Amino acid sequence: MLERKLSGATKTTRQDDRTPEERKTHTILITATDKFLSGWGGARGGLSKCAWACKPEHADRVFNWVKRRGDMSYVNMTTGKWYPRAAHVHIYVVNAGHPALA
Repeated sequence: MLERKLSGATKTTRQDDRTPEERKTHTILITATDKFLSGWGGARGGLSKCAWACKPEHADRVFNWVKRRGDMSYVNMTTGKWYPRAAHVHIYVVNAGHPALA
C-alpha cells in the first residue's frame, strides 16, 4: 500500500492489485467514483475512487460492466498513470473469470 500527500493535510491511501507483469499487459483503466464508500471508512472526509485494470481487448466489456453498477458514478476509460484526488484509491485487476468477462 502506498500513501502519498496531496494538497494540505489530505492523504490518499492507494492500493494497486496489479503485479509488475500485469502493469505491462493490463494497460486500460476503467475508473469510477464509488458512491457508497465515499465519505467514510478508508475514505473518511473524501472520495473513494476505483479502477479496473484490463487488457485492451476487454476494455469495452469492463467499461459497460462498471457503468451498469448502481454504486459507481463518473465512469471513464484511461491509459497510463492515474492519480485522482481522493481519500482512497483502489485498482483492481480483471483476469479470466472476472464477472465483467462473463
